Amino acid sequence: MTDHDTSERVVAHSDFMLERRLDASAAAVFAAWADEPAKRSWFAADAESYRLDFTVGGSETVDTTLADGHRVRFHATYHDILASERIVFSALLSSDDRPATVSLTTVEFVPDGRGTRLVLTEQGAFLDGLERPEWRERGTGTWLDALVRHVEGSA
Repeated sequence: MTDHDTSERVVAHSDFMLERRLDASAAAVFAAWADEPAKRSWFAADAESYRLDFTVGGSETVDTTLADGHRVRFHATYHDILASERIVFSALLSSDDRPATVSLTTVEFVPDGRGTRLVLTEQGAFLDGLERPEWRERGTGTWLDALVRHVEGSA
């Protein structure tokens, strides 16, 4: 997150795709997204509050305070859920109650031999310099790595 005194209003558009290969079934990888305690452990372990309603039309909310004192909220709405196949959600990331990023994310679980290839594609609108596309891609990669550790450590 950057300084919140941004006076220039700009929108940067970006998209990225990340892949991870997991030594676990698609059902096991999907379960790590669907179960609230499991997902919190790899996605929001340090959050001050976390809620997950993993249903079509349901939502997920993470509230936390960064080391620099900025309050950050991630709020997602689930639009499509096909067990062990795909998840589609839109999300708003806010910093100190200002919208920073609006995104659409698709997560696909592709059987790959005895494991699963997870493919995450995100399209985002980054608002007023509050978040940058490269930060988002790096952060998303970090929590996907945590997902891999969680799933493979549970297997």
